[in-house]
Amino acid sequence: MPSPIAFIIPALNEEAALSPMLDGLRAALDAAACADADILVVDNGSRDATPDVARKHGARVISEPRRGYGQACLAGIAALSDNTEIVVFLDADGSDDPEDLLRLLTPVREGKAEMALGSRTIAARAAGAFTPQQAFGNWLATGLMRALFGARYTDLGPFRVIRRKALERLRIQDTNFGWTIEMQIKAHRTGLKIVEIPVNYRKRIAGESKISGNFVGTVRAGWKILWTIAKYGLYSEH
Repeated sequence: MPSPIAFIIPALNEEAALSPMLDGLRAALDAAACADADILVVDNGSRDATPDVARKHGARVISEPRRGYGQACLAGIAALSDNTEIVVFLDADGSDDPEDLLRLLTPVREGKAEMALGSRTIAARAAGAFTPQQAFGNWLATGLMRALFGARYTDLGPFRVIRRKALERLRIQDTNFGWTIEMQIKAHRTGLKIVEIPVNYRKRIAGESKISGNFVGTVRAGWKILWTIAKYGLYSEH
């Protein structure tokens, strides 16, 4: 019978990072007493061996050739088993530390929160892991959310745990860089019980970030995040 806990891991050309990341995740799952968790690696059109690496590590591979982080997350949600109760999102590049899983999972499991967000800004970070453009964009976005919505977040980090029923209530639609901030704006407006928990943040294992690793990616992500804030700042529905 499928586990009530599922992981959605969007991946695009991450064969070098995925193997050690999944090894670390398996160890964290054993420590969290949820070794039977359903791990979904959403292959977002990789040209390398990402799907093969995922399968070798026991993950369920979901193919989503339409590019976009949000598109991959939506594909993962659509593939969840019927009995999934808790959904965990994290990146495939090894920057999120699986050892933080239990601290994020516990408040949601125990009913103390409906969503737990990993905050990279109030915890240890490896040197060079958080780029200046990430730090500035994060500061600006969280400041705007506080000013426009009264939402007191410290980060837009990808490592997050949420009750499936709560996730479905949010009806997130963004297909690319606005996914995480749309989730946070809607979670605040919907009145979800939210906690932020410090998490470690590491340099990605290999290659460069699709967002902060190049100028074009940074500009596109920044524009979409600001556009999403403006969109929900002008309209009251969620």
